[in-house]
Amino acid sequence: MFLKHEPTGDLVEVIDLPDVINQHSPTIRARSHSGDIIQRPENFLKSELVFPSGEPLPECWSNNNYVQHAAA
Repeated sequence: MFLKHEPTGDLVEVIDLPDVINQHSPTIRARSHSGDIIQRPENFLKSELVFPSGEPLPECWSNNNYVQHAAA
């Protein structure tokens, strides 16, 4: 899965997919795809990532209190 890192505009390849949907994890382990050299994996803040189309990630993937807000 690829996401876009908003501050740099680079695509990042998600390595640990379960972290993407884990609402308790504020970061995602991914590898930046900038330039010709494959970058080392690093942690990216979910708040700085969007889908390649520019659409934000679903709130249920990043908000610890999403279930409580949805029920209200």
